Amino acid sequence: MDMDAAKLAKAQDLLGARTETEAVDMALDYVLFQGEVMRALDRLSSLGGLDDVFGPTAARAGRRVAEP
Repeated sequence: MDMDAAKLAKAQDLLGARTETEAVDMALDYVLFQGEVMRALDRLSSLGGLDDVFGPTAARAGRRVAEP
């Protein structure tokens, strides 16, 4: 493989990998995991999604003091 050596060294350091091969393997695992997460979120969205607990309605509902 031909890749940016500086980028590989940074990834190896961030991942705590002992070797360049281990860094590439860990990075691929991370990418594959992120793909699984995105597929799961897409599936959840297609089923109706989640309530936005941080949206404007939730903020109003959580207030304990009446506004003037």
